[in-house]
Amino acid sequence: MDVTVKGWVRTFRNNQFIALNDGSTNNNLQIVVDFENTDPALLKRITTGAALSVSGRLVASLGKGQSVDVKATHIEILGDSDPEKYPLQPKKHSLEFLREIAHLRFRTNTFGAIFRVRNTLSFAIHTFFQERGFVYLHTPIITASDAEGAGETFHVTNFDLANPPKTETGEIDFKQDFFGRATNLTVSGQLEGELGAMALSDIYTFGPTFRAENSNTTRHLAEFWMIEPEMAFYDLKDNADLAEELLKYVIRYALDKNKDDIEFLSQRLLDEEKQKPQQDRSELNLLEKLQFCLENDFERLTYTEAIEILKESTPNKKKKFQYLIEGWGTDLQSEHERYLVEKHFKKPVILTDYPKEIKSFYMRQNDDGKTVAAMDILFPGIGEIVGGSQREERLDKLEQRMDEIGIPKDELWWYLDTRRYGGCPHAGFGLGFERLVLFVTGMGNIRDVIPFPRFPKNAEF
Repeated sequence: MDVTVKGWVRTFRNNQFIALNDGSTNNNLQIVVDFENTDPALLKRITTGAALSVSGRLVASLGKGQSVDVKATHIEILGDSDPEKYPLQPKKHSLEFLREIAHLRFRTNTFGAIFRVRNTLSFAIHTFFQERGFVYLHTPIITASDAEGAGETFHVTNFDLANPPKTETGEIDFKQDFFGRATNLTVSGQLEGELGAMALSDIYTFGPTFRAENSNTTRHLAEFWMIEPEMAFYDLKDNADLAEELLKYVIRYALDKNKDDIEFLSQRLLDEEKQKPQQDRSELNLLEKLQFCLENDFERLTYTEAIEILKESTPNKKKKFQYLIEGWGTDLQSEHERYLVEKHFKKPVILTDYPKEIKSFYMRQNDDGKTVAAMDILFPGIGEIVGGSQREERLDKLEQRMDEIGIPKDELWWYLDTRRYGGCPHAGFGLGFERLVLFVTGMGNIRDVIPFPRFPKNAEF
């Protein structure tokens, strides 16, 4: 069969064998060149990174490692690549080096696999919600509200920053700004998502969110993507059931569609872990970790029960935890979450009913007066992957909580209106998309699972 194929050169051996790749898979197509009858000037231009169009005959391969070859009859160079300057030579490159040339890292096997898996997970999320009749709602990227109340927002303005207009008292006069008020990039689509759920019943958002947190950890980005469903007539249990179902669905979907990529990433992780001391290595390899989440019912327990387990745990008693558990009311750290998942229960965990003091104002207050109907889902190796709650639908309770924390009610009048007119029990959660991709690919740094990472002092491209 005669074919024409196009792609980029990964390697060119013995002036005879080209490994050609078009990015659809890590498996290269071997092109066999009749070098004795090919112009030597053309052969010199077949270098790593060069783009080619090759016409020839598809034949059964005589060599190991591939089932077919293309016997080239015509080779056209579509784009040269100077081997003296091209930074991606056929050898192992460190992830740190690849972050420095992030515009080229897509061309490596590792990042090809990561971004194909990311694509599949993205599609799987939409498929999951669409199959269940959810409405995809686009919530605003520019907003006047700070949903989490943390104040770590990026401001949006079209003022001349060197000379912004001032009020008589010397403050910046936002009434003259483009939107007539102070605005910022959204930290969450949740509050607006609730407005949709109060009319459409089941909605989900999937969009970029922004946090101006000066954090350089392997778990933080300034721009990241969130999936935030909101469901009318759901309680906390319904919410947890849906989140567990979603996580299992998308992991299974990726294992089905990207088996080769995930096997490649699993091997990459094994090779990386061989460099670590035994006690720092994961007990499960990547494929086992993914199966672990599919095969186990998630363990459900309250925050209060978790605190008791952690207080009595060996690492707490022997002071091995970096943050020791003193007692009820402590905010759990990732080391505590991972202990519960990896050591104690050996299955994913859904923690519920947290102290209201460490959770957001919109979470439904429980009858005990101390806790709220919150839930976090904890995964091996990563800690919290989903955070959600039943929302406070009772106007008086919501207003009382806002007053206690000091959230101005006049700014959120529209949110309170949903409680005034036909309010009902409802719930929702947020799934950080990059955390999900991090988990499914087995990567260690969140900057490696988003195409163009944004973090303090970096906004390249």
